[in-house]
Amino acid sequence: MKISIFGLGYVGCVTAACLAQDGHTVIGVDVNPSKVEQVNSGVSPINEPRLQDMLEKFTLEGKLSAHLDVCEAVLNSEISLVCVGTPSKHNGGLDFKFVEKVCQEIGKSMALKEDFHQVVIRSTVLPGTLQSRLIPILEQYSNKTAGNDFGISMNPEFLREGSAVDDYYQPGYVIIGEFNQRSGDTVEEMYRKVEAPVIRTDIRTAEMVKYVSNTFHALKVTFANEIGNLCKAHDIDGQKVMDIVCLDHRLNISATYLKPGFAFGGSCLPKDVRALTYRAKEYDIGTPLLNAIIPSNEKQIQMGINLVEKTGCHNVGILGLSFKPSTDDVRESPIITLIETLIGRGYGVSIYDELVDPSKLIGANRVYLERELPHIASHMKDSIAEVVNNSEVILISHGSSSFREVPGLLKPNQTLIDLDGIAKGSDYLVGNYEGICW
Repeated sequence: MKISIFGLGYVGCVTAACLAQDGHTVIGVDVNPSKVEQVNSGVSPINEPRLQDMLEKFTLEGKLSAHLDVCEAVLNSEISLVCVGTPSKHNGGLDFKFVEKVCQEIGKSMALKEDFHQVVIRSTVLPGTLQSRLIPILEQYSNKTAGNDFGISMNPEFLREGSAVDDYYQPGYVIIGEFNQRSGDTVEEMYRKVEAPVIRTDIRTAEMVKYVSNTFHALKVTFANEIGNLCKAHDIDGQKVMDIVCLDHRLNISATYLKPGFAFGGSCLPKDVRALTYRAKEYDIGTPLLNAIIPSNEKQIQMGINLVEKTGCHNVGILGLSFKPSTDDVRESPIITLIETLIGRGYGVSIYDELVDPSKLIGANRVYLERELPHIASHMKDSIAEVVNNSEVILISHGSSSFREVPGLLKPNQTLIDLDGIAKGSDYLVGNYEGICW
């Protein structure tokens, strides 16, 4: 393929060299004449392992060249990759001037071109940017229509400084946010030499994945540092602790607990988070991230309450009382807080949980339920059908397999609020459906 790359900074240079190594003909474009001169001389503008040798080799072979002229690059390529920076403004928002300017110039150049052209955004932009800002610019300046006259895709990069070439060829996945199938096909073909799962999705999801990934990395660094500070205060090696924690790939370093939905509860997580943050306070150790966990969890419970209130209905059926499926443990179950609030605000509430029988609970489990919902027995029902038939709003709190039948029991005038995702995409859904994080 013939590919033009706009922006010869970190992402642009690495991407250009790797694509040239994959056999493509690459034209780099930058507004900085010194960068263009460096690349054409086979000299890397940045320090990155392996990059210098690659640029030297492929410029000499004629597979890679750099230019100042946008129009020449677009007219002589099939695909244009936008790799310019999106720096922060003083208020934390993104400065779009560079990426918008490039899209204007690409649009003007496409207006002079009869052939179908593919535009691929590699720059990091917030969800909705392509649809609300960049596609309109490309259409306005090219006088062409996205999808019909030119292709457009979001293709976020996951390149770390110091290992960027290795990351390019060994990514966790290649993400293609496609405007339509043709746009996605072109980008997938461009990456045919990269051995990695290809995820083809919608543009907004692809835009968001990049931000979630980087924020998660920042979160992990901050979490490890706060834990390390606590460890040091206890004369414990924090690196040794985290090395052991990271050996657990079943729970700690895995997809477990990373499913958006309702709040956490149970006998362990809330108690242990409170204990650890209290100990940090005792030792005068600042742990703002750890301190935010419980308040954030409480806000997720409030999100569930808000979804019920938004319906305007006052007869609510709750499916699931325990803090998660396959257990009768109701200790610190977040749904109990939600139920308490609704009852206190005058809602009629009926409840079903196949494993929770208040009369059979024992020990701390029974004490907790009797303290938090002393009249629970009057709200419990014997079946899912009984709850559904007597409610305007049905709320699923967790993913018990028995709740998969709920969509088929609904009437058109009922609302289903799903805090787990178990009913999402069901073929039997009627009435109104609302997910908490989707």
